[in-house]
Amino acid sequence: MNSQSIIVPQISSFPAHEAKARAILRWLVKLDVVEQNLTTCGRSFNRMAYAIAPGARRFVEHPDALPYGQSVNGLEIVLKRCIYTPQQGFKEEAGCPECRREIGEALFDSLEEWMPGHTDNFICPECRHEDDINGFLFLDPCGFSNLGFIFSDWLDAGLKTSFVEEFAERLDRPVSYVKARL
Repeated sequence: MNSQSIIVPQISSFPAHEAKARAILRWLVKLDVVEQNLTTCGRSFNRMAYAIAPGARRFVEHPDALPYGQSVNGLEIVLKRCIYTPQQGFKEEAGCPECRREIGEALFDSLEEWMPGHTDNFICPECRHEDDINGFLFLDPCGFSNLGFIFSDWLDAGLKTSFVEEFAERLDRPVSYVKARL
């Protein structure tokens, strides 16, 4: 399948991100979305992930498309600064929420400063508006954070909007739902 459904909070440096990740994992285990223990069902990070559980069917639009029985099917939790984009066909276009001008090239060039954590913010080269990089406008959903939740090969199943909204409530922050075909 080679896809990812990614939920990422719209903040570069999520405070106490490791504790929040543990709380989200406990919630997902309680809902029976994923199993409690790590197994080798991931795609990256030495393949360790939390395997899909039977209750995941309740939180997707097309339950029959979930990757039950597949070697890659789990939730990977990312606890380091990462850039989440759709990959295939991603238009590196962004706009300033203040002046509404296209600033994609400058913004994506600034990721060299953002990635190592030198800054969380971006300054619009047109109007000098400054905000967390997640505060700018993107044509395709994407995210930039030190916390991310990657559901491997769940894309065709389609996470329900209500599930993504509840995820945001649990994080106490808006989220981006990034759909990536690899």
